[in-house]
Amino acid sequence: VQLQASGGGLKQAGDSLRLACAVSGVTFSNYGMGWFRQAPGKEREFVAAIGRNVASTSYADSVKGRFTISRDNAKKSVYLQVNSLKPDDTAVYYCAAKFTFSSLPHKTGYDVWGQGTLVTVSS
Repeated sequence: VQLQASGGGLKQAGDSLRLACAVSGVTFSNYGMGWFRQAPGKEREFVAAIGRNVASTSYADSVKGRFTISRDNAKKSVYLQVNSLKPDDTAVYYCAAKFTFSSLPHKTGYDVWGQGTLVTVSS
């Protein structure tokens, strides 16, 4: 199983970006997907999750209304649209996959992790 995250970079406050995570080696539709982030000197935290069913999503309170998670099962990819970036959003963003029979999004219990993509937001 491989998860390849991309789309990070250096942005200014207020900018937008779209992170992508390509998944290979598994039947993608059997996995719930999540995005997490780890800021410098802090623990990794949950950002957003999407269930096997694309209609089911969950967000951390700190990103609600600014971040949107989506998935394309045909392309075996999950995305994170990030709007109105803030300096506090600076972090390495990780995608993760969780094998599940449930259609609900999950905040914990992920089995496989990608390598991360760095997002830096300047003020």
